[in-house]
Amino acid sequence: MRQVETLIEDYCVIYFGNDWAAENRTSSHHIATRLKAKVPILYVDSPGLRAPQATGRDLKKIFRKISQAVARPVSIGDLGWRCTIPQLPFRKMPGVNFLNQVFAKFAVKRALRLAGLAQRPRILWFVVPHPGFLIGHLDERYVVYYCIDDYAAHPGMEKDRVAKMDLDLTLAADRVFVAPPSLVQAKLDVNQSTKFSPHGVDLELFGSVNSESVKVHESLASLKKPVIGFFGLVADWIDTSLIEEIALRYPDSTVLLVGHQSTDISRLTKLPNVLFAGPKPYKELPRWAKAFDVAIIPYRLNQQVKNANPLKLREYLATGIPIVAVTNPEIEKFAHVMYIAKDTEDFIAGIKHVLATDSAKQRSLRMKSVSEMSWDKRVNETIDIVNQDLKTMSTAVAPQR
Repeated sequence: MRQVETLIEDYCVIYFGNDWAAENRTSSHHIATRLKAKVPILYVDSPGLRAPQATGRDLKKIFRKISQAVARPVSIGDLGWRCTIPQLPFRKMPGVNFLNQVFAKFAVKRALRLAGLAQRPRILWFVVPHPGFLIGHLDERYVVYYCIDDYAAHPGMEKDRVAKMDLDLTLAADRVFVAPPSLVQAKLDVNQSTKFSPHGVDLELFGSVNSESVKVHESLASLKKPVIGFFGLVADWIDTSLIEEIALRYPDSTVLLVGHQSTDISRLTKLPNVLFAGPKPYKELPRWAKAFDVAIIPYRLNQQVKNANPLKLREYLATGIPIVAVTNPEIEKFAHVMYIAKDTEDFIAGIKHVLATDSAKQRSLRMKSVSEMSWDKRVNETIDIVNQDLKTMSTAVAPQR
């Protein structure tokens, strides 16, 4: 019988995800953090999904990533290492895509060698689709595609190009996990290995909002009440017009926005009761959320949001804080413990309603609604499925002589 490694712990995982140092922590980070406690990981920062713009922020990011690409891999704790694959911009220029592919293969193989992982059998784990061209070039034995979003629907994307990369990776993967429920059937139609794998939540971290030992951040002590709060990336998919209307209709409140801003917020900055706190360390979010009297999810109702599975939904619920949100299929699952608004007027009314009806019982119900959805449980479920696949692979028998 041919001997083949049968458990994920026998491999190293080459994990293609979002920027490890990004301001906004995503499921890419949560999954990798738990995987690297069990199996050696090379976490590969994978810039290049969105075409860069001629902005100072994007240009600085390009130069930073190119410099990181030639650096040695760095430890990220446990069994984890991190490197960057270089991606030159201006992909429509002849030869740029070829150079990106050559550079990426070189960078990953070099990082494996320098991290001491070159001799281990390999699993490729993609959380973003655009490095999928590396399949078949890294001597991998198994490929996972963990699809966490409708990437082609993101603002600023080359829609057809990104959709093609997503489809190609879905077809090539040995196992596909899908977080947004609205994308599951489309993926299943392409690859029968598809499994629904919704986001988890750090229950301990966000549940700590209710602990007396966790204090509201000192800068928030004198805010006007109630505090209508949001944490996350203030990007193109956030309805800033809705936030503006909330601030205008609740002039004696504070609208507190915690996170990086990457969209036009000029109208909001003119309002005296809107406070931009900027990005904060992930572990510090409970100290900011503890100031919230109500948490909001003010998304624009577009294709991206329709297929979204927002991490902050479960994080808000784990705090027990009342929530008002726009609707999508994943949010609707929690309609029994939150207020889902049909339009702007309903959103405004919803804030008043949840502030008036909040109670210890309601807070407990919100926390209970996600009590079985920890990231630890989600990742363990995923590993169990991968291990079963690897065991099936290991039953291969050498031909009889």
